[in-house]
Amino acid sequence: MSRTIRMLGTNSKTGECPTLYEDVDTGEILVQGHTVTDPDVLAQMVNPLKGESLVVVDRDLLINFAPRT
Repeated sequence: MSRTIRMLGTNSKTGECPTLYEDVDTGEILVQGHTVTDPDVLAQMVNPLKGESLVVVDRDLLINFAPRT
C-alpha cells in the first residue's frame, strides 16, 4: 500500500522521534516512535494482529498535535 503522509508535529528538539503523521488520503494517523521490545509488555497486548506492535509516544505529543475531530 502506497501512502502519502504529512507531518503533523513533533515535540523533539533534535529532529528525532516521536512524531505524528497523517495519511493525506485516508486521514489515518501514523506514529513514529521507539518500538517496544520487552516481551513482558508485548504479552499484555489484547488481540494483536500479525505485524502489530507498540511504540512509545509522549502524552504531550498527542495533546499538542493529534487532530481533535
